[in-house]
Amino acid sequence: MTGPLLIVDDEPANLALLRQILSPEYALVFARSGAEALAVAAKHHPALVLLDIEMPDMDGYTVCRRLKADPHTESIPVIFVTSLAEVGDEAAGFEAGAVDYLVKPVSSPVVRARVRTHLSLVSTKQLAQSYNDAIYMLGEASEFKDADTGTHIWRMAAYSSALAAASGWTPEACRQLELAAPMHDIGKLGIPDAILRKPGKLDDAEWAVMQTHSTLGYKILSKSAAPLLQMAATIAHCHHEQWGGGGYPRGLAGEAIPEMARIVAIADVFDALCTPRPYKDAWPLDQVLDTVRSSAGAHFEPRLVDHFFRILPQILEIKEAWSAREKGQQLLSKE
Repeated sequence: MTGPLLIVDDEPANLALLRQILSPEYALVFARSGAEALAVAAKHHPALVLLDIEMPDMDGYTVCRRLKADPHTESIPVIFVTSLAEVGDEAAGFEAGAVDYLVKPVSSPVVRARVRTHLSLVSTKQLAQSYNDAIYMLGEASEFKDADTGTHIWRMAAYSSALAAASGWTPEACRQLELAAPMHDIGKLGIPDAILRKPGKLDDAEWAVMQTHSTLGYKILSKSAAPLLQMAATIAHCHHEQWGGGGYPRGLAGEAIPEMARIVAIADVFDALCTPRPYKDAWPLDQVLDTVRSSAGAHFEPRLVDHFFRILPQILEIKEAWSAREKGQQLLSKE
């Protein structure tokens, strides 16, 4: 909890009761009207609001809607504490954006339990956001190391998610894959710039060093037991394996290659061929698609290649959306 609890009620006795219940555990601020509640919320950014409904200047429903309409306060959970006990009143409270609804006279244990529960949910949500932010930063770290790839990691992650959905993955699993895929090349942090950014073809010794990025990425990411990072570790390790064998680092083939890595392999190669690099120009789309199609059974799993071409319009929409976004960013950087 970062901010105090805000208690809003136009009756001093109700404020006093909630103060008695909650002050032993929490810092509190108070308001006796809707307008004052909005001002106090803007000033103190409370962790949670306990809000009366029947107030003379502005009812609680309006206050709640105003809080939810403001980007600075929309994430603050609101619990209505009111004498309005009809089902319709409660439904109106949830429709206004409240997370809970308590009817007066309140029970001290219930108030404390509900407050504790909703603060815990806020903490969990904040932790999840921090976790996702860390994931994005890991992806960005590998992109900065290999700066010529531009927004490659985010495009190929979107392609991977779309291809996974076409292959029958659940929406949540697709979301996890989209978060994990950008870390596929995190091992390039350990590759010397002279090799990573060489404008020409790598010699055998340089290529051997470049290939170690898969194992380096696995070693970095597999240190965490978090399922998402375990997925990312597997992808980093296996996205250069090939369906027909002959890939690296372990020379896996067929279904011995985890499906998540088989999916990412297609997305990664498709985007890499469509993108200019220090050692090549972007290929024409027809040539890229011919290469993907002809690689079925050798580099890529044929089933996944079929799915890829079945959703090709969606893939191209993603490509165009990212191209437009990239152009917009370039224009902004020139201003």
